[in-house]
Amino acid sequence: MRHKSLIILATFAMGLSACGTGGGLLSRDRPDEFAVQRQAPLVVPPDFSLAPPEPGAPRPSEGTAAEQALDALFGGPAPRSQVEAAALSRAGEAAPGIRSSVGDPKTQTVAKGRVTRDILAAPQGDGGSAQAVIPG
Repeated sequence: MRHKSLIILATFAMGLSACGTGGGLLSRDRPDEFAVQRQAPLVVPPDFSLAPPEPGAPRPSEGTAAEQALDALFGGPAPRSQVEAAALSRAGEAAPGIRSSVGDPKTQTVAKGRVTRDILAAPQGDGGSAQAVIPG
């Protein structure tokens, strides 16, 4: 029992002695990171034509957030190609409230799931045995 306590005490003493500041990695001389490079002197910009903003005036904006995002991602809006311009002109303009009427539960829609699945699963043929079934 006495040997166990001596071993524990010696282990504890060695571990505690490792925590000292007598040497090792923490006591070496390091360069001061702020003294390594001289600070450049402050310089007043040469453009004095800017007027200070008026108190309470709205900030001058450089465009909407969407325009700023396009500029950041793609360098600004690109001109449309001839194909894209033709497709957009043939499509025409959407009705102003189309988004709200599409999401309306009273909007009539066509369920195409089963019919499309039946057409895709139909066997290939020359069309001689084709039949049309009109529900009614």
